[in-house]
Amino acid sequence: MRRLLRSRLLWIAVLVLGVAAVLPLWLSAYVLGVLTAGYYFGVFAMSWDLLFGFAGEVNFGPTFLIGLGAYTAAIVNSRLGLGIPWCVLAGVASALIGGLLLAIPALRLRGPYFGLVTLVAVLLLQNAIVIFAGVTGGEIGMTVPDVLSLSAVTNYWYALAFLVICAIILFGLSRSAMGLILQASGQDPMEAQALGFNVTKHKLMAFSISAVFSGMAGAMLAFYMGAASVGTLIDISIAVQIIIAAVLGGRRTILGAALGAVFLIGANELLRPLGQLNTFVVSALALAVILFFPDGLLGHALHRKEAK
Repeated sequence: MRRLLRSRLLWIAVLVLGVAAVLPLWLSAYVLGVLTAGYYFGVFAMSWDLLFGFAGEVNFGPTFLIGLGAYTAAIVNSRLGLGIPWCVLAGVASALIGGLLLAIPALRLRGPYFGLVTLVAVLLLQNAIVIFAGVTGGEIGMTVPDVLSLSAVTNYWYALAFLVICAIILFGLSRSAMGLILQASGQDPMEAQALGFNVTKHKLMAFSISAVFSGMAGAMLAFYMGAASVGTLIDISIAVQIIIAAVLGGRRTILGAALGAVFLIGANELLRPLGQLNTFVVSALALAVILFFPDGLLGHALHRKEAK
């Protein structure tokens, strides 16, 4: 407990949470909406960081899991008329099953092939959505009859509470025995295997956990936006933003990934008046951080403290 109270990361998290808790008192509904979307993307980035930062597996297709969760929840809600909680559970189950079907054969591959498999999975999901447009709405997307709330403040609290709960669980897992085994497996799988750890089993477990949180966040985001579409949930550019957010915040920090996601979403909206220069400026800033701070912003701050 004493070591936990001395942790700089803990107090940074408490400070950020305190600031986030008072924002609804003075921010407009528009800004709260931007932050709400950023919080869901924060869960996407944290889930991705668990797999890449600790297990060492580069998932180029995080939107495959997100899309499965979002579209399954939307279809169940619009076609079967079930309530949001049941639809979210259906989305989680779909993302988990789809993730396992993808990961079981993919994790047997070595080198960049795992990443290529996950990337192809996204393209297959995009094509499937277009082919079965009668059910999915195709490229236009599909609306859902139910939404989380019509109040921007209520949606903000839903997203913030969801982010905090996911952060606590994922951070706890990353600091548990499982997290240490994953980290060892990611850095040197041969040595971890020699020590008696089942590397494939632990990586599969990490992928499953990532699928559960990604699918749940995707379903929640669909009910926040009131729709599910390829452009907002599955597109390759969305996957790139998630990956950049996780690396920008700090690999193997979990919490840094959430901060990176909120920063990227906020920066994109803030610089929207620049038009085409918006993407260029944000990308250049992210590239500069990655080049000069390889550990990410939060990772750099933590390592600097340890060096002292």
